[in-house]
Amino acid sequence: MLALLVEDEPLAARRLTALLHKHVAELTVLGPAESVAQAVALLQAGPAPDVLFLDIHLADGLSFELFEQVAITCPVIFTTAYDQYALRAFKVNSVDYLLKPIDEEELQAALTKLRQRIGPNTPETTGFSIKGSVSSTNAPVVPGLDAATLAALVQQLRQPAPTATYKTQFVVRIGEHLKVVTVEQVAYFFSLEKTTLLQSTDGRKYVVDYTMEQLETLLDPAQFFRLNRAYLARQAAIHDIIHYTNSRLQTILKPAPPESEGPVLVSREKVSVFKSWLDR
Repeated sequence: MLALLVEDEPLAARRLTALLHKHVAELTVLGPAESVAQAVALLQAGPAPDVLFLDIHLADGLSFELFEQVAITCPVIFTTAYDQYALRAFKVNSVDYLLKPIDEEELQAALTKLRQRIGPNTPETTGFSIKGSVSSTNAPVVPGLDAATLAALVQQLRQPAPTATYKTQFVVRIGEHLKVVTVEQVAYFFSLEKTTLLQSTDGRKYVVDYTMEQLETLLDPAQFFRLNRAYLARQAAIHDIIHYTNSRLQTILKPAPPESEGPVLVSREKVSVFKSWLDR
């Protein structure tokens, strides 16, 4: 597997490189290219990569300018820091991404999906073996971007961010009845067996018709934080934080989550961002 990294943050590039070597049996990493100009030079010099890991904001502009200067036919995995306006632009245009700091499990799922999309018997995947791969059909891999989608993304990302408006309430169903639950009544959301549940502050649970990714863009990031892939919590619901093994943090939520789900952990990759969110 030949991967090209376009990333202007040295720490992020080193981490992504280390994770890729950990999960791909045979891997060559090109770059990292820290600018659009460097990325264009690497792509023009060849060989063509099997996958492109593309940060959005680079030192000399938006990485989308790459597509205007060189033909890119390989799958693209976008990486971006948490930015509500950018995420909304991606969702509107049906483009997927990995949030930085990149979660190891999400990267592994993306690599597995990449392997499935390329196909197991093509020349590009000779020796392309994912260590401990997981089954996923929702990992963020974009096989190709048409000109219209790119133009829309560039336009939205270059415009000043509008005043953000976030959801203030959710309509949930209870039997044949509908009930309105305000954001102030939400303790947290969690995913269970492919269903997203709203846990209210009074201890009740309701099914909501949103994915965790959609909720991230709909809720005020000053109030809610994505602790891990399964939990999105309101700060008022976090009653205690405990140091856990491997530099992770355990959060004590109220009301308590189902015991069968185990402790609610903040992954090591998100600990620094989580601390900054708490200390803003």
